[in-house]
Amino acid sequence: MPAPRNRRGLRGAAALAATATASLLVGLLGPATAYADAPPADSIHSSNIEHVAYVPKPETVRNVNSDLAFTGDYAIGGNYDGFVIYDISDPENTSVLTEVLCPGGQGDVSVSGDLLYFSVDYPRAGEECGAPSVPVSDPNGFEGIRIFDISDKANPQYVAAVRTDCGSHTNTLVPSEDGESDLVYVSSYSPSSNFPNCQPPHDKISIIEVPHDDPASAAVVNEPVLFPDGGNHGQPGLLLPTQGCHDITVYAEHDIAAGACMGDGILMDISDPVNPVVTEVVQDPNFAFWHSATFTNDARNVLFTDELGGGGAPTCTEEIGPERGANAIYSIGGTGDSPELDFASYHKIDRHQGDQVCVAHNGSLIPVPGRDYFVQSWYQGGVSVMDFNDPAAPEEIAFFDVDSRVEEGVLDNDTWSTYYYNGYIYSNDITRGLDVLKITDPRLRAAERVTFDELNPQNQESYRPGR
Repeated sequence: MPAPRNRRGLRGAAALAATATASLLVGLLGPATAYADAPPADSIHSSNIEHVAYVPKPETVRNVNSDLAFTGDYAIGGNYDGFVIYDISDPENTSVLTEVLCPGGQGDVSVSGDLLYFSVDYPRAGEECGAPSVPVSDPNGFEGIRIFDISDKANPQYVAAVRTDCGSHTNTLVPSEDGESDLVYVSSYSPSSNFPNCQPPHDKISIIEVPHDDPASAAVVNEPVLFPDGGNHGQPGLLLPTQGCHDITVYAEHDIAAGACMGDGILMDISDPVNPVVTEVVQDPNFAFWHSATFTNDARNVLFTDELGGGGAPTCTEEIGPERGANAIYSIGGTGDSPELDFASYHKIDRHQGDQVCVAHNGSLIPVPGRDYFVQSWYQGGVSVMDFNDPAAPEEIAFFDVDSRVEEGVLDNDTWSTYYYNGYIYSNDITRGLDVLKITDPRLRAAERVTFDELNPQNQESYRPGR
């Protein structure tokens, strides 16, 4: 894995020994803490989930696997070195179709028809795929969004690049009002007066518009400031103060978005998607790093994740406890113009992982109409399925956790993103490659009747049987 970079040393940069992480955990536990090395379960998976396919990381794109997006019979796996297109027409015989080598770090991906948006968060000497890396202090370094035409899945074409301040740690696809273009919300952070392209305070996001008929003309159309008063800087235990957002999830049908913004969780009114307006802000003394967000299908609740330790330390332990490094579920009350986030509960896997790196990470709803289930990555804690139909009493109902302490000779998992798509669960593992799972729990059977033509988990669409 690459060494920690000097601007963003979280797990997103595979920094397993970041100074901030170490300081945070020392503050929580004290320097003498030792972690038990007992296996977290008797099996690497619960009885209601099956491991049906495994595709090792391919030869060309060998760096850190990151996010996933889906279109038709294809899954697109982001990687710090580029992306991989998988043929999932037969999920239990998933195979690599295409590897695109185009290094830039992070590799967060969103797909819209024939267009793919790819986050570049490590500066390169130029926009081209082969450009070498340069220091963050280089004023000519490129970071931002790369755009690819994937109409021919076997031969993607690089179309354009759009530079954004502080690069792109994540990106979120947002439907435009007229349907003639895409909007891309770009989240980034960690400014410094020493970084010419990432100056403080950076309390904003970038919004890119991409015309469907001319994607090469894509450009930044707005940079809304979300925290005019500076956001959360003083809370004890924060990994980093609020300085932009880590990730944003939109639910366009309801004109709302939720931002996980380091020290703050926010709701936004996106009825005018080029000009989002923050309508609610919440903070939590147990949260160290607001990482991602997911709405329930009825938009009455939102689940935020906390990436305690930046994803670089063991946090699924008895010593850390169940309220740090957890999911937090909030009910959305108030009115449309003045929503209120009301805390309901925390949820964290209780399969203690010893000294393995484990923390809440990317996941999606399992589309059971009228019910609330969530599948999620926990890095080396594996894949977990959560029932949160009662927001005040969520519980784990299934898991997949590859662990050599349980099954000798296996490669331990380290999963970044796990999503449900058209009957199967797909896990993009940092080191293993792609795992495909089949959930057999009767409570989730109705999800098999829900199909999507396209899935970007940070761009939620409502679901019902047959859609």
